[in-house]
Amino acid sequence: MTTVDPEFNADAARDARRARLFTRINAADKWFQVLGLSWATPVLKAAAGDNPRAQMAEIWRLLIVPILSICAFLLLWATLAPKVQTSLGAVPGPAQVWEEMVNLNQDAQAKAAKRAKFEAMVEKRNQKLIEAGRADEVKQVAYTGAPSYYQQIWTSIKTVFFGFLIATVVAVPLGIAAGLSPTANAALNPLIQVFKPVSPLAWLPIVTMIVSAVYVTNDGLFAKSFLISAITVTLCSLWPTLINTSLGVASIDKDLVNVSKVLKMNTWTKITKLVLPSALPLIFTGLRLSLGVGWMVLIAAEMLAQNPGLGKFVWDEFQNGSSSSLARIMVAVFTIGIIGFLLDRVMYALQSLFTFTNNR
Repeated sequence: MTTVDPEFNADAARDARRARLFTRINAADKWFQVLGLSWATPVLKAAAGDNPRAQMAEIWRLLIVPILSICAFLLLWATLAPKVQTSLGAVPGPAQVWEEMVNLNQDAQAKAAKRAKFEAMVEKRNQKLIEAGRADEVKQVAYTGAPSYYQQIWTSIKTVFFGFLIATVVAVPLGIAAGLSPTANAALNPLIQVFKPVSPLAWLPIVTMIVSAVYVTNDGLFAKSFLISAITVTLCSLWPTLINTSLGVASIDKDLVNVSKVLKMNTWTKITKLVLPSALPLIFTGLRLSLGVGWMVLIAAEMLAQNPGLGKFVWDEFQNGSSSSLARIMVAVFTIGIIGFLLDRVMYALQSLFTFTNNR
């Protein structure tokens, strides 16, 4: 009779648990990369006892070095800012910018409460009219107070996504056509080369005049200012997607193309089953570039056209010229940068869901 060593069983069970734990950590690593938290993987592995020295080297590179870099930046900023004088006084340091960020948050909460109070008053008035049998006098009164900082952020995000979606709908089919057909590529290439370098500041007056001439109603689905900004974003952001889609389609393995001919695939089947899956990595690279370009373009368009959004907020603060204006502009700069990073993470998450590559 063979006796099983209890310690052997315990060691085997412990090794199995560790293996399952590392499997989960490796599976979570993909999403840590998407969220910009790649440092979490070596932290978890080190905590689980997986080669602590190697994991500490990764933690140093992915977490400690970026933190030290940010601290060095803040220290340099705090040291040099008081020495730079402007027409509005010294450049605000990190403490002043943080204080202004808190003030903007409090101001947004106060405006939200004021709007809620106004809407409640309108609702109460309408309810009294209904109870008095004067329902024909009921009407909705729009709140006309100044938008809060958060409302301006939301307006900019909605605008950039709308313009980006239009750009995607236009650019992807054209890119597929250019990648599949040398004739279509020859036709589109001159237009791409001419219009791709055009600044949003050049497109904006043209778009403004066209939208003002065509969109004459004030009761449409979209506000005129919204359409002007969104179409400007579209015209400036569609080119990276178009170019990368064309390149991705043209780079498909020729053997796959020959297989599609042997199987006598129709055009739709060829595009959906062969072209798009093969070209998706480059298409998503183009989409990420387009969204980044669109976000930068939008801020410039809102500033120049005085359309609602973060760009208008920056311009209004610049024109305001108060002692807190510079700090508020710097809050907006950090907001724009953080939102741009988050938009890229959103596109990277979609890329990770729909493709098999792991481009960062």
